[in-house]
This record gives sequence, structure tokens and C-alpha cells, in this order.
Amino acid sequence: MKNWELIAPCHFGLEAVLKKEIIDLGYDVVQVEDGRVTFIGDEEAVCSANVFLRTAERILLKAGEFTATTYDELFEATKAIAWEEYIPMDGKFWVAKAASVKSQLFSPSDIQSIMKKAMVERLKTVYHCGWFEETGASYPLRVFLHKDVVTVGIDTTGQSLHKRGYRKLTAKAPIAENLAASLIMLTPWRGDRILVDPFCGSGTFPIEAAMMAIHMAPGMYRSFLAEQWNNLIAKKEWNAAKEEARDLIDWDVKTDIQGYDIDEKMIATARENAKLAGVEEYIHFQKRDVSALSHPKKYGFIITNPPYGERLEEKQTVGELYRTLGERYRQLDSWSLYMITSYERAQEEFGKKADKNRKIYNGMLKTYFYQYQGPKPPRRESRQNHE
Repeated sequence: MKNWELIAPCHFGLEAVLKKEIIDLGYDVVQVEDGRVTFIGDEEAVCSANVFLRTAERILLKAGEFTATTYDELFEATKAIAWEEYIPMDGKFWVAKAASVKSQLFSPSDIQSIMKKAMVERLKTVYHCGWFEETGASYPLRVFLHKDVVTVGIDTTGQSLHKRGYRKLTAKAPIAENLAASLIMLTPWRGDRILVDPFCGSGTFPIEAAMMAIHMAPGMYRSFLAEQWNNLIAKKEWNAAKEEARDLIDWDVKTDIQGYDIDEKMIATARENAKLAGVEEYIHFQKRDVSALSHPKKYGFIITNPPYGERLEEKQTVGELYRTLGERYRQLDSWSLYMITSYERAQEEFGKKADKNRKIYNGMLKTYFYQYQGPKPPRRESRQNHE
């Protein structure tokens, strides 16, 4: 099998989590940059990465990288890429997205049109035709320009990897599934420990946690663009990756994962999403105000995405929410708490400075992941939990 360079974009600030995931899958990471990780893999890797990675946005097959400071240089360098190795004569191809940072070429629409023309010129010469029907499989490009270096990737994924396929219904400000998974993976939580989300909304944190607990791959129930790439990836590779995902699920796992929300409609939504994900029996959802947050057991985890106070109806009450959360947390004296928020007074209203915090960009919104680390459970209890 031929090895390619594969690029996995992710949320800014979570590159280390994705890097570990890729290494755990068995692939060699060659570069970590802001918002993306590059690794080496063959056609099996394309399938496995799409099916198993929880924290990536998508998987791109790197077609080329070059420097361009003028549109002529962009055209010629794009034309020099051996597009015929990737795109068949009937393939549909276009530059789906172009992003430019600190580069002399900065117009996405101009970059897109010039690169498309260059690809057509190259393929016209190779396939000896003047027109492409583009009726076959899709090969969309995603292009990054950073300090005049142009990185060209072909998207193998299609709809972003955060779309697992289970979230048909959402809250007003849902957290993306891959971001929720990344944040859970930044904590010491494991499937045999207690997890509570007191602002669960449409249920993303509890659902992602339950999927981790039973070892359910995030992409096993969805399709990917490159499944149609018969010229590059054999169908048997996709079948093998999804079969492996099915074999790895442990349906007998016992969990204590709970999601609360004050809105009864959100609880109904969360239950429906958990059902669609196939993990409803591993999560207890309940209508409950944060003021009633409690648990009889020790050494649990609160992992949550509380309101940020961005919307008008939240501005008056958001400070009180954080104060109440802080008060309830102090009653859970052996617990750990992790919350992502852009609310600037979060620590002040919560009543305690975080042990750690991490800056993470949730789209264009700068947020912080505040980490309040409780004591580790006694060694004996920990050992029993893992037996």
C-alpha cells in the first residue's frame, strides 16, 4: 500500500490530544501545528482515522505543499501537482475552502478559482480532453496559506467528523461533539468513574463519555466522502475499519453517567440523542436545577459547558449560576470539576481559582477550560474499580 501524508485539523489548543489519539491508533506523527496534526498513513489509515478519531475535524490527503507569493506562482505550482494520481477522469473537483494567514495571497475566491483552473489545465493534458463532465466521485480541496506556504489537502471526510450522526436535535448553543470528546480526554476521567453534567443541554458530554466508556468508535455509523474513491481506497478497507469498530464495543460496561438540565425539553432531546447514538442505557438524564446538584458517592467528575452569558436572557442570571455551581461543588469535597466557558468572571463568581486553565478556541470564540482537580481515590478503591 502507498503511504500518504494525512492532515487532521482540530480545535486550536487541542493539538496534543489529537496527536496522542493518532499515535494510539499506531501512526507516526510528523508535524504538529496550530489547529492541525500531520501523520503518515496508507489507505487503511484513511479509513481508521475517519472511523476512530474522536477529536479531529476531518482527514485530508496532502496532495502538495509549495511557496507562492503571486497568483502566477500559485497557478504553476498547483498545475505541477500530479492530480491524475488522485482524481479520475470523471471525478468532481473544486477548492471547497481556502484560508490565508500572514500571506500575500489573501482572497479566498481568487485562490479557489485560480487553483481550479490550474487543475483543469493539468488534467486536460493528461486525459487528452477539453471538458470534464465531473459526474463521478467528489474530490474537494481544502487549502491553507500560512506565511506564503500553500498546503493542499483533498478532503476524505465530507461532512465534518464532529457530526457523529446521533445529534438530530440540539440546544441553543451546543458544544461540538469532537470538542466535548477532546475536553473529556483532557481529564483523568475513565468509564468506571462517576461523571455528571449539570448543564447537559442536548446531551453531548454524557453521550461522548458513554461512547468512550463502551469503546464505541465515533464514526462507525456514518459515511465518508472517500468511500466513493474506488481508484484510491478499496471498499474492503472501509468494511474492515467498521467491522473492527463493531468488535471493540463492550456492551457489558457498568457506568454512572448523569446529565441534568433545568429545561424539560432539553432532557427529552438529550434522551433522544442518546438513543440515536445507541448509548441511552448508560446515561441517566433528569430535569434538575444546578442548585440541586449532589451525589452520594465520592471521587466523581463534573464536566460541563455552562451558559456563557452571551445571550440577552442569560446576562442577568449567569453570575448567579456560577455562584450556585461553586457552592454545590464545595459540598462534593472529593470531586473534580472541569468547565469550558467564555464568561470572564467565571472563576470569581465560582468562588475559587482553577488549579489549571487552558485557552481553547471554540470556533472564533475564545474560551477557557477551567480545571478543579479533586483528590485521587485511595489506591485500593482505584484498583478495585479497574478489576
